Amino acid sequence: MSEAIVENGQDSGNQMALGHFAVIDTETTGLFPGNHDRIAEIAVITLDRSGTVLDRWETLINPERDLGKQSIHGIRAKDILDAPRFGDIAQELEWRFSGTIVVAHNLGFDARFLGAEFHRAGLALPDFYLPRGLCTMQMAHEYLPGAGRSLQDCCDSFSIELRHAHSAGDDAEAAAVLLARYMELDPDLGDWDYLLTEAAATTWRPSPPPALLTPALRSSADSKETHFVDRIVVRLPELSGPAEHQDYLALLDRALLDRYLSAHEQSALIAMADELGISQNTVRELHARYFASVSDVAWSDGVLTDEELKDLTTIAELLCIPAEQLEAASRARQETAPQDPGTGAATTEFLEPGDLIVLTGDMSRPRGAIEAELKTAGFRPHGAVTKKVKLLVAADPDSLSGKARKARSYGIPVVGEDYLWNRLLHTPEN
Repeated sequence: MSEAIVENGQDSGNQMALGHFAVIDTETTGLFPGNHDRIAEIAVITLDRSGTVLDRWETLINPERDLGKQSIHGIRAKDILDAPRFGDIAQELEWRFSGTIVVAHNLGFDARFLGAEFHRAGLALPDFYLPRGLCTMQMAHEYLPGAGRSLQDCCDSFSIELRHAHSAGDDAEAAAVLLARYMELDPDLGDWDYLLTEAAATTWRPSPPPALLTPALRSSADSKETHFVDRIVVRLPELSGPAEHQDYLALLDRALLDRYLSAHEQSALIAMADELGISQNTVRELHARYFASVSDVAWSDGVLTDEELKDLTTIAELLCIPAEQLEAASRARQETAPQDPGTGAATTEFLEPGDLIVLTGDMSRPRGAIEAELKTAGFRPHGAVTKKVKLLVAADPDSLSGKARKARSYGIPVVGEDYLWNRLLHTPEN
């Protein structure tokens, strides 16, 4: 973080040491701070009196609960699994805020969440800090009368680009540019320098904490993740045998129930291979056997439908199956080999009428409507996870909700909504 600058707008005999603006934005799991909703992402843009951005810092935060309306903020549960918790970054935030004037678009919202998070972490910002901050939304009444109060509305008035709305970093940067435009419209307003002088005089944490954590950032659309198979240890010699192979395949069968491998399931497969002493090469062989068995089932009636081909393609991608094996499986065949009972494809046959099914997260349809459909299909929706529950359906299969954590600890399959609509209820999602 940059040291407090010397503003040169005054003559050399009357220079003033000024603080900085800390323009912030938070993305949260909901609207209610305190005991329930949490911050899931935060950004701090450090801005000087001239409107120059000195620093951009942002990180995802593990909120230790489900992420709420992911359709709004776009944060995936898999992205926050290894993200710091708020308590991990609280001292660094103190240092970044010290000697600054906090600014936000709708500061009241962000301030309530910050206050609650610092309190939960056993810390507190100085009493004066948040109340003396600036709100670019409130300031729009003076500088942009009639323009609307949303960040997008205000940015449009100045042709400020808002690249990814509801991304903390881009929202904070847009708000920083908005503040700079306000200062350009009213350059002689004494409040700017007065507030920054006060900020410099009330620095409460001039030095950073001993260790700064590496921020966790959103996955970019074009970023390529390392396939989980490539993260399995390469062993020579190998100590596993047929029994260990069946154990791995059994876990794989359960993980592929919804034709999706969550980050939790990938980690479980890696851990299983390591525990059983199965090498990366053997895992690839087991995946090839599994894929071949799925292909045999698809061709058992002599016809490969478009839906079955789509299923094979999905499994091939999930298991890192070579393109030539997928191509061979897609071609018509005269006979099919008998299916290996130890490598069968995942189905819904483990569920029976009357089984308990639990829902978690913000689903695409009202919870009551989904529960009604489950009842019609013969299942029993349940409000809590117990060892008698057979399936947990999550809005995000990597959910960190208490229900999801409990289900994983009991070995209960955790699936996404696609499985609910397309395989369990056979009702396409709206």
